[in-house]
Amino acid sequence: MIQWGFGGESTTPYIYHMPVYGKGLFGSFPTVQRFGVEYGETLFTTDGLPETRGLVKRVADQKKTTKSVPFDEFELVSNSVGSSVEYENQKQSSEIMRQMQILREDEDLCDVELLVEGTIIRAHRYILAAASPYFKAMFTNRMVEMKKVKITLEELPLESMQIIVNYIYTDKISITVANVHELIFTATILQMDVIIGACQEFLTTKITSHNCLALHQFAETYNCSTLKSSTDDFAAEQFGCIRRSTDFRNISFQHLKRLLNRSDLNVTEEQEVFESIVYWVETEPDERVHHFPDLFETIRLHLIEWDYLCDVIKTHKYVKESRECRDIISTALFDALGRQKTKSRSQENHETTLEYSANMTESVQSLTTTFPVLGPKSKMRKSIAGIIFCAGGRGTAGGPYSSVEAYDWRKNLWFAVPDMMSQRRHVGVVSANGNLYAIGGHDGTAHLASAEVFEPSIKLWKRIASMKTARRGIAVASMGNAIYAVGGLDDTTCYKTVERYNIESDEWSLVADMGVQRGGVGVAVLQKYLFAIGGNDGISSLDTCERFDPLLDTWKKIAKMKNRRAGSGVCVLDGFLYAIGGFDDDAPLATCERYDADADKWQTLAKMSSPRGGVGVAALGGMVYAIGGHDGSRYLNTVECYDPATNCWRAAADIKECRAGAGVAWANVRMHQLGRTTSKCDSGCAPGAYCI
Repeated sequence: MIQWGFGGESTTPYIYHMPVYGKGLFGSFPTVQRFGVEYGETLFTTDGLPETRGLVKRVADQKKTTKSVPFDEFELVSNSVGSSVEYENQKQSSEIMRQMQILREDEDLCDVELLVEGTIIRAHRYILAAASPYFKAMFTNRMVEMKKVKITLEELPLESMQIIVNYIYTDKISITVANVHELIFTATILQMDVIIGACQEFLTTKITSHNCLALHQFAETYNCSTLKSSTDDFAAEQFGCIRRSTDFRNISFQHLKRLLNRSDLNVTEEQEVFESIVYWVETEPDERVHHFPDLFETIRLHLIEWDYLCDVIKTHKYVKESRECRDIISTALFDALGRQKTKSRSQENHETTLEYSANMTESVQSLTTTFPVLGPKSKMRKSIAGIIFCAGGRGTAGGPYSSVEAYDWRKNLWFAVPDMMSQRRHVGVVSANGNLYAIGGHDGTAHLASAEVFEPSIKLWKRIASMKTARRGIAVASMGNAIYAVGGLDDTTCYKTVERYNIESDEWSLVADMGVQRGGVGVAVLQKYLFAIGGNDGISSLDTCERFDPLLDTWKKIAKMKNRRAGSGVCVLDGFLYAIGGFDDDAPLATCERYDADADKWQTLAKMSSPRGGVGVAALGGMVYAIGGHDGSRYLNTVECYDPATNCWRAAADIKECRAGAGVAWANVRMHQLGRTTSKCDSGCAPGAYCI
């Protein structure tokens, strides 16, 4: 709309219909429909054709004879269809910038010339100021360049400057391996965070074990936090390759210490950390040997085998020359010996008063070839912390599963491993000697006495000897070189029988019965005893518990739980026995409690976020994981973990399948190296699950 002013006395607004006439073969005809509005001494028209001024004046002069509509009448008509309409042209900004780019290419209206490496880049200072805080400060803060047309930009590379100016006008940028470093350098000076972020994302996809440490140094130089974090994560993941690279010799002390302190450092054995420190120091011993004590503190000595600790680390020259290192290793050795002596003393006290069969004595041998048992304050490396397995169970479809999932603690995700040979719900699962055992359960047709073992070294399941009694809702645990199968039920009976499996001979034998029948019982090994927790006696869920002494072959009652539980999850963490969820008859429970064996007392803990009957439970990395289950209305694939330090539950990665009645166990198996031979010190247990 364009405004024309002319003389007149009218103060009432009028609308005029003003057709513009053209000439043709058959005379004059209207070619454009135009409208005008007179208000006071001004006439507004709906187009901006300059040749219409005369026509507008003529129409104004003839307004007394031209049909008009009072403006207030027009407003009433307008109000009848809505007083206003909000309109947004989402393409306008991009169209304006497209036109500005055309103007720049044609060198029209450009008011600034950037001189870079002798080449002029023409642009519009308002556009540059809007896109870059660097240029905004230059053009608005009374700097010398504020009024200059030609501005020299020292030390900025021409190619990256051309790319960035073009990006300012077009929103498009081409990042390549050849230009990415200069783009980050230039964008950092121009304070253009979007470009820096895009370059970091690009470089993150190009990280390898050969360039990881160099990229980390580059990221530190330009404060690229995203790239720095990505290179740190990659270095931790691929530490085995990184520590052998040429760049590892040049890594800074601060970076190396930060890397070695990470719990998610991916090592096969903790001794790799010691070897890496020695290698780094010996690259430049005179300049670096004073850093050795600080780096030595990053080694988690409790994860290193006894022989290596004594024969290699304790005798190394750098350790012997440092008082701090000698103190650290002496403390570690003292703590380890204390734990081993405590275990040995417990065994000797029994052996001096009673005679036992060779097989029974063998089943409770507690000293292991690997040093040592972890104390409650020990820090674990996630890569060598072991794996939680979740096997079988059933879900929404109703039928039992044969599928198995494993939990990667470092990445907080579950992944599939080979299926069991049989479908099994309410199955007992346990780890022993680095293998995973699945025992009993129900296959959807019949109760099972069969059992199978998963060997990570070959990633296959194979059959082992069957139990004497077929049952589901069974609980299993390992002690020494034996596996105990406890309780369970079938269609007519809840069992109190207990069978013992000799791993070496592949044979099952009976041991003493429990005091009461327990289907859906949970079991775990604590100190030198096997504990049976809750269950169902065929009438109701139980709060009673008892413990088995394998040397005496006897069961003894212990304190009752605060809640009745069947199908609960049971595990041991830091010297306490945990009972999680389960059913009180038909009601799923969110309540949790733990047992102090020294005090013979149960303590109530924080509730889970959801009731979980038939839940699987295992301990990993100082946390208790509650996996799947049934909340009373649906099967669950959710997982939550309990932190004893805060008495709080938090969410963890979901399993892939909704499961209840699954067998869950921790196993001393290395991630990415399922074929690695493990020690015989691991002992995991999975509770049986009450039938739902």
